[in-house]
Amino acid sequence: MPIVTYILRDGSRSEIDVPAGTSVMEAAIHNNVRGIDAECGGCLSCATCHVYIDSSSTAELPEPDETERDLLEGVAAERRPESRLSCQLVVAPAMHGLVVQIPARQG
Repeated sequence: MPIVTYILRDGSRSEIDVPAGTSVMEAAIHNNVRGIDAECGGCLSCATCHVYIDSSSTAELPEPDETERDLLEGVAAERRPESRLSCQLVVAPAMHGLVVQIPARQG
């Protein structure tokens, strides 16, 4: 299984084996990773699963679609070029090594 590393708000790291087909958001929720609120449950309507793709990440990611880009305009924390919605990052084998940083706030 691909490993996704979550960098928490306090700087600690949580490495999780994520089954392919599971979103980065779902894996965080199921593994009690704090800081990804996911108020809409992954329906692409709230942006409370905002993460930053860490510069150390070696994962190959698809580009965000127009709806994701639009929602990223309204995130609570600073929007950066590396901002993504974790509900839209569905884990595939090519995403092994993905490192995401949880922003200071979601809502």
